[in-house]
Amino acid sequence: MTTVKEMRHEANLPVLITDQQGLITYVNDAFLVVFGWTEKEVIGQTLEVVIPSSFHDSHHLGFSRFAMTERPTFLNHPQKLKAVRRDGSEIVAEHLITAEKHHGEWIFGATLRPLSE
Repeated sequence: MTTVKEMRHEANLPVLITDQQGLITYVNDAFLVVFGWTEKEVIGQTLEVVIPSSFHDSHHLGFSRFAMTERPTFLNHPQKLKAVRRDGSEIVAEHLITAEKHHGEWIFGATLRPLSE
């Protein structure tokens, strides 16, 4: 299993890291290239900026469930999901999402490997 710390060193796959509140705290250069954002535009934004609006409710439900139970149902398993680029277009990517507790707070990391349609 890849750790969030290890994800920070990933150069080839887009990486996104959020804090416990779902605010984006880190993206790598591959993320910026594939998704078209600048660091300034995305750091500090909620994760919803890259989640299609039709999935916002599902994301909130899953995030809330994990916050209450701390039992993952979606983590550490590759998921084929859509993500939103800066221009509003959607891209299908294999998401591998992990979570770790640091100093009593959860952090979440994800690689988003683009898939060809």
